[in-house]
Amino acid sequence: MRPVRPYRSVAAGLLVTATLAACSGTADAPTQPSADAIAAAAPSRAFGIWTPGRGDTCSADVHDRYATLGPDGKKYPIWHPPTDPVTGCSFGHEHGRDPRGSALYREVGDLPFGYANEQLDRAGLGMQRHEDHVGHKIEWENDLRIRPGGSGGVLEVTCDVMAKLHQGTHSRDAFANNLHELNYHIRCNDRTEMHITMLSAIGRAGEFQSTCGGTIAAGPGNPANAPAGGGHRRIPDAACILNRILVDPSRSSDFGSLHESWETSNEIKAANGKRLAFFNPYFQVFRPSRFFDPLNPTVVGRPVALCATVMGERRARSRECDGLTSTVNGTLLSVDFDDSRSPFNGARRQVDINDNVISNGGGATEWYTDPFGRNGRTTPFPGSIKQFIAAIDNNYGVGVNGPVIGGNRVYSGAGTRAPN
Repeated sequence: MRPVRPYRSVAAGLLVTATLAACSGTADAPTQPSADAIAAAAPSRAFGIWTPGRGDTCSADVHDRYATLGPDGKKYPIWHPPTDPVTGCSFGHEHGRDPRGSALYREVGDLPFGYANEQLDRAGLGMQRHEDHVGHKIEWENDLRIRPGGSGGVLEVTCDVMAKLHQGTHSRDAFANNLHELNYHIRCNDRTEMHITMLSAIGRAGEFQSTCGGTIAAGPGNPANAPAGGGHRRIPDAACILNRILVDPSRSSDFGSLHESWETSNEIKAANGKRLAFFNPYFQVFRPSRFFDPLNPTVVGRPVALCATVMGERRARSRECDGLTSTVNGTLLSVDFDDSRSPFNGARRQVDINDNVISNGGGATEWYTDPFGRNGRTTPFPGSIKQFIAAIDNNYGVGVNGPVIGGNRVYSGAGTRAPN
């Protein structure tokens, strides 16, 4: 018997369901609402917020065809390819790996981007947090082998994993804001299973960790009363990377320092404070299109601009800058940060699948929590999100470090560029 799905009704994209006249489904797949049902639904705050930018050839109408109904009956955006397969137009951004190939897709369906953010509006916690569209990134792996205690452990379990984090790496948002929507689904052959949607509090609002070490104060977070969480957002800042990228003729630039690591630490807790589950995947991005620059009025520096920056004999010396600069009237100019020729677009990522600890032996499998995974009850309440946690205890007494998924994939498509 299949476990209860975390969403009562989840849909494939509108393009996929356009030929359906009414709801349909099977025992092996999520119920698919009709195109008419999606079109008639009230929009969520996350729906319809994308508009085409420079070089994007898809219209907003084509983009909005990729939609689903959330558990609240509203319509939400979902994964789509960088290039629309029907019209051949380019969206200019990507959302990672197509979830339809995951072994978990039959149970969880399409992920409604922004659903946890929407529930925060209804939760009565005195805060709002809405994120842009392009930052939603999906990664998954089937039959992933995990060894508690590291590679030398004697116990090995096999898992299907799907994870989605809102991890925008083009704007100033994550410098100060620590709340980011996380969908986490895992099912293993040792009965470990979780289906979680939440706002992950990654470190503290108003600050982040420099790639070179140390805490950087980045100004007030939004919302200002965002709860602090474990883990941290490790992001490159100007003081860290300039000496590594702008180098003298005896050295090569280290563009590998343009690396973000968002290390989450998530707990699902019952209303009495009992911890039901803990999981801590790390989400890493290579070649983002931004770094923290306190001397810039926007506090956002652009890596591609470093290709045209000269400080005496110091300059960028690396193949990453090939073809990205030109000389005009004796001045060295770089392409714009949102030019599709720039390799700094955040399209190469990986996820480290770490601990997956469940402490729910004999408990209910369906829980309703607030958007932060707290105050769990077995009945819904305003702003609550339905979670699935297996009724087991699986704490083996040792931690997990890795394995990595997605590290060998690059999601750039035709026209993919920052903001992405």
